[in-house]
Amino acid sequence: MHAQLAAGDMLRVLSFLEECGAELETASELHDPAPVFRMALHAIKGHLEAKVMTPTSLIAASNVPYATANRRLREMIEAGLIDQRPRTKSGKSFSVHPSDRLLEQWSQMSGRVRRLAETHFNTTDRLDEARDYYFGGSYMSARPIPPLQVLPEPLRLAGGMRVLVHGDPTFMVMENLKRQFEQAVGVPIHQRAFSIDRLRDEALRNAERMTSRYDIIALDLPWIGEFVEKGVLMPLDEAMDVARLDPADFHTAGWKAAHWGGRPYAVPAQTTPELLFYRRDLFAEAGLEPPATTNQLLTAARRMHDPQRGRYGIGWNAARGTALGHTVLMAMADFGQPVLDLPKMAGGFDTDGLAARDYRVTIDTERGLMAAEFLMELLQYSPPDILSMSWYERVRPYAAGRIAMAYGYTLLAPYFELDPSSPAHGQTGYLPHPHGPGAANVAPVGGYAMGIPANLAPERVEAAVEALCVFTSAQAQKLYVQNGSRTNPRYSVGADAEVRRASPIFEAVDAMSWRDELQFWPRPPVPEITGIIQICGEEFHDMLRGLQSPRAALREAQSRAEALIEQARPS
Repeated sequence: MHAQLAAGDMLRVLSFLEECGAELETASELHDPAPVFRMALHAIKGHLEAKVMTPTSLIAASNVPYATANRRLREMIEAGLIDQRPRTKSGKSFSVHPSDRLLEQWSQMSGRVRRLAETHFNTTDRLDEARDYYFGGSYMSARPIPPLQVLPEPLRLAGGMRVLVHGDPTFMVMENLKRQFEQAVGVPIHQRAFSIDRLRDEALRNAERMTSRYDIIALDLPWIGEFVEKGVLMPLDEAMDVARLDPADFHTAGWKAAHWGGRPYAVPAQTTPELLFYRRDLFAEAGLEPPATTNQLLTAARRMHDPQRGRYGIGWNAARGTALGHTVLMAMADFGQPVLDLPKMAGGFDTDGLAARDYRVTIDTERGLMAAEFLMELLQYSPPDILSMSWYERVRPYAAGRIAMAYGYTLLAPYFELDPSSPAHGQTGYLPHPHGPGAANVAPVGGYAMGIPANLAPERVEAAVEALCVFTSAQAQKLYVQNGSRTNPRYSVGADAEVRRASPIFEAVDAMSWRDELQFWPRPPVPEITGIIQICGEEFHDMLRGLQSPRAALREAQSRAEALIEQARPS
């Protein structure tokens, strides 16, 4: 999203404009329809909600005769307001998208509309105390998110609700609150938690069964493409009215990451970008500014690195396999290099066309080499056990005061935020990944979504939908935060005053969303992504161990990833 307005706020302003337009058009039979306005509004809403739009859908939204709308649409394309992209290899079918120019114009206008609305209606002499309008953040701040509500009728599920999750702090909070959620849904909840690799294996095994053992499954966001192509997940729009979820309230990157081929398959349960944690007190003592670039990060790591005193510059995921593979993809993103040949777009790279499966690997590139050499330099200022350090191991020593900086997901922040004895408690700053030359700051979006298995028994689907709505609701998300979670997929939760008081991390992440730094393209959710991550985690581990050069690691990873995609590509 552009810097002027966060996506959730912009969508609300667009809905407000849409409703105002409808009111004006019905107010007088002499009102002249505005097809360009309506088509632009429809295009931008569709873009923000990750919907595939066609010329036909824009024409239908215009509210004018077909010939007139078609002419106006051609004018918008010629004026550079609407972009067309081929949907098929033949090039005969196109999807339509708002151009960067149109997005910029409407983002600025949305900000002005919101401020005008607040100026004219948010006054002491209220026209109607019972009014229910929402103008930007004022509605949120005035009305805190209420407690979790009990469903009007308990769910009817033989044997209770069965949920497969990841064994991370957020889902463990949910386990600790199990009795409260059981009261809300009216049935017992049976939750199984696995580590990341075992979770994927179990979800894939479950898809091969005649009938799913689970009513809801959690999945890492990059798995969406694989799980859809292998028939693991039921399309959400087939199981429910997706509008019930309030899609505009989700962080745009998290919501779009739960789509494949333009359809939603899961609901973000935790949006947890990987950030750079740094000790503000140590930086102040050293007279250092928070690092914005990779060169500044290396300088700070060098200054902070003091093994003689038992302190190291930085911790990161460097364990062989999955852990280091994630680091490689994110380091490449720091230098502006996606792992696949994604087309550039405003704010990063476009992932909308991934379902066509016509992408190629882009690991062995000049920017890939810059990322590899950056990791080699980072190694010099890391703890001696860095090559076995993964998800939790990189943050525990940071919490203990043995590391000055650490790359870590927000879900790991409780290790120091909730421990008053930690030297990092109350002294941690949160930054997006520092960027390399010519690149932009990125906070790679991670976390988990929750979906419904495609092979769930039909009689259980309705109850699974109801439970999914409860578990991912704003009320539930606020409850997770109040009980120690530091992840949040919803704008409304991040704006809640009680949530903001719980941790500075929520305000920091919201600011990154405003600056368009929350991105999920660093780990594009293609079916082969798990294999690509594993390959990078193996080849680059050999590089870090000194068994091969950076160029050799890039060459081997590129070759193996190309072979993997070629083997998996549909014939």
